[in-house]
Order: sequence, then C-alpha cells, then structure tokens
Amino acid sequence: MITLTLLRASVEPEIPSPSNELDPVVEQLESALPTLLLVLDLLGVFFFAVSGSLLAARRHFDIIGSMFLAFFAGLGGGVVRDLIINEDVPNSFSDPLYLLPPLLAAALVYVRLIRQDRMRRALLVFDAAGLALFCVTGTRTALAAGITPVMAVVLGVTTAVVGGLLRDVTANEVPEIFNPRGLYAVPALFGAALTALLWWLEWFNVLTAGLTMIAVFAFRVASLRHRWTAPYADRGIKASG
Repeated sequence: MITLTLLRASVEPEIPSPSNELDPVVEQLESALPTLLLVLDLLGVFFFAVSGSLLAARRHFDIIGSMFLAFFAGLGGGVVRDLIINEDVPNSFSDPLYLLPPLLAAALVYVRLIRQDRMRRALLVFDAAGLALFCVTGTRTALAAGITPVMAVVLGVTTAVVGGLLRDVTANEVPEIFNPRGLYAVPALFGAALTALLWWLEWFNVLTAGLTMIAVFAFRVASLRHRWTAPYADRGIKASG
C-alpha cells in the first residue's frame, strides 16, 4: 500500500496553487501603486487646471490670468491637503513635476487644442474628472499619513473641492459647490468614503482605485445631466428653472 502511494506521488504532476501564481502579480500591482497614484494626482492637477484655463478664456482673461487660474484650480486642493497633513513643504512646491500640468493646460487652451466650443460643458467635464481623481488620491494620502478614516474622508473631499472653489471665487463666479443644479460635494464624499472603506478592508489597489474614480466621475456627470440636487438649506425654498 505504501509502495502504491509513493508510485502515484511520483507519477502525478505537482499542480501549483492559484495563490502562488497570483502572488507575483499582486506584488507587482502593490509596488506600482505609489507610482500610479502620483500619475493620477498629476492627471487630477491637469484636469482641474484645464477647467481653470477654460474659465479664464470664457471670462476673456489674458494668458497670465489663464495660468494663474490653472495653478489655483490644479494645485489648490493638494496644497491644502499637504498643509493639513503637516508636511514640511507641499508636494506642489517640492516636486517640479506639479508645475507642468497647469502650464500645459494653459498652453493647450491658448492654442485651441482644447477648444472653447461648448466651453461650459468642457469645463464641467474636466472639473468632474479632477474631482474624481482628487477625492481618491487625497483620501489615500491622508490614510497613508495615519489620519483616522473619518477625518481622511473629510480631507479627501476638501482636496477634491478646494481647487474648483479657488478657481471660481478668483474669477468672480458662483462656485460649483454652491450651484444647486447638479451635485458636487456629494460625489466627492461618495468616492472618499468608498476609498476609506476599501483601505480599511485592505482591498484598496490599482483596480479598485480606478473603479472608484470612474464611479465618482459618472455620478457627477449624471447629476449634471439630470439636475440632481441635495435638499435646500430651507425646505420651504422652491427649485427654480
């Protein structure tokens, strides 16, 4: 009986377990996550910066005004995030890479590679993309710094909305966060809370981060298309328009 068992073990091939095959892939994804999040952070800066330059074009500002609005919109949220986390120097000032997206955005709007046709729609789309990226990267940065999940969500939302707030206030526009036609902070809150939950469950990775960003972007765009609104400050206020 022992001889038969040994013979069967020598004949049957050893089948590697699926977990052993997947471990290198998981490790590669985890090692690539910081780099990917840096790229996504820069993309968020770019998207918000484009929204700033488009608003400058709509208000007939000069190229200097366009660059300033691009910098305010693209870098404002990240600077506030880093100052709250108590980093010595915000990433925007310590890493020259963060200066490139606003300059590129202003240049692309200037040469009309990003057109002013249907400018309001383009502005909102780029703004929604920046919102989606920043609510995830901002929350993840806060969690990685050791901030509690609840406050990390608050910081993630702050990172997502401050850039647009600075852009609109500087250009003397009603900030999108106060615009009743379409939800703004709510999609950011959804994305930040989902990011914190995934982090707590140890499910936060490249795939889940990307899916969260897509969901936030779709949420924001759908709220604009269908004019979803949050309850008014006074329930007696009637919606207009």
